[in-house]
Amino acid sequence: MECRRDRNLAACNCTYSPCERKGVCCECIAYHREMGELPACYFPDEAEKSWDRSIENFVRLYRDRGRRW
Repeated sequence: MECRRDRNLAACNCTYSPCERKGVCCECIAYHREMGELPACYFPDEAEKSWDRSIENFVRLYRDRGRRW
């Protein structure tokens, strides 16, 4: 399967720079899974900027805001 990095970058809301995984979703997801986190794209923009990518934070936000941000 071909990586569509350029297309992925258009939707990537990650504010961490420099990140060599930016736009390479399979590597990003694997990295964050290993760290016990979720990638930036799982969070609304204002929450992503806190860099708290913990599963606990995601669950709290999901509970408070519902499925749609």
